[in-house]
Amino acid sequence: MIDGIYILANDVVYDQLVALLNSIEANAGSKIPICILPYNQQLDKVKAELASRDNVTLFEDSDSIAYWDNFATQIWKNYPRAQKTWREWGFPELYELPMHRKFCAVDGPFDRFIYFDADTLLMRPIDYVYEKLDTYDWVVNDFQYKSELKFIFDGSPEQMEQIFNSENLQAKVFCAGWFATKKNIFSPAIRADLLKKLTAGEADVMAFLAPDQSLFNYMVFRSGISYYNFACYDCEQATGNHWSSQFDVVDNILYDQGRRLTYLHYMSISSSKFTQLCAGEDVNIPYRDVFLHYRYLKSPEERPQSFTRPSQLMLLQKSTRSFIQQRVNNIKLNYRNFKDRINGY
Repeated sequence: MIDGIYILANDVVYDQLVALLNSIEANAGSKIPICILPYNQQLDKVKAELASRDNVTLFEDSDSIAYWDNFATQIWKNYPRAQKTWREWGFPELYELPMHRKFCAVDGPFDRFIYFDADTLLMRPIDYVYEKLDTYDWVVNDFQYKSELKFIFDGSPEQMEQIFNSENLQAKVFCAGWFATKKNIFSPAIRADLLKKLTAGEADVMAFLAPDQSLFNYMVFRSGISYYNFACYDCEQATGNHWSSQFDVVDNILYDQGRRLTYLHYMSISSSKFTQLCAGEDVNIPYRDVFLHYRYLKSPEERPQSFTRPSQLMLLQKSTRSFIQQRVNNIKLNYRNFKDRINGY
């Protein structure tokens, strides 16, 4: 049986990816096999980094990538409320479609695996997580259930009761930035059944600000696979993980009231801030020294020795460039989608 880790990444999150890889190597207690799921084809820096690490590979199963891209496309294109909202927000027709490539992990080489978003840092060994997969099919460790349900599901109470048949769905929802499960947990039959239900109207219960997260929650609960959340059921293992919490730092390890974190999640902090920080700009990031420690763990000579604060003019120029680039990216994506429709894909 092969245990491993998957990470969704590309060159945009390169600095965060390096920090995460180094934190895994430093804190996992063993050299765990790692596979990078490609967010897109922008991978030059990622490939160069992988060449220097004998335990890290790139996921190259094009059939799996195409399958899950198509799976998600069918769902969201058949969800009129999401389409209308994304248009009103100025988002692409298929908002955050590449995030659904996390699903490729169930087709990959690892029998049991843990998925990490690139904006995380590992803080401790994770053997206990793999062991829990001996009993459960899907394992998480987060406090998403204490947030509002509408961020995961926002259908009517009647819809959700009919679909999920659960009295307390709120207590079961999870963050899709970190989870553990098994290869082929969603069999072809399960996938086909869920896709049929979703395109027939059940997608209407899903929220659409983080579409992959809503879809993961739907598929776990609707398929009926067994589920466990350390943060809900195991007080010994339960710690915070969000950057906004107040943690103690000891030798670049974070502790929550004396308990060592499993991971730190920089969720919702723009990757550009980490890029700017690593370029020597004085950017305020929570636990900044901890991040820099892991980012330059293998190349301390490259770590910035001082930081400069950009001028207001530079900040305005960056903001303008970022806005223009986002608009250009949206136009390109919509154009590709238009061509695909014309070509019959």
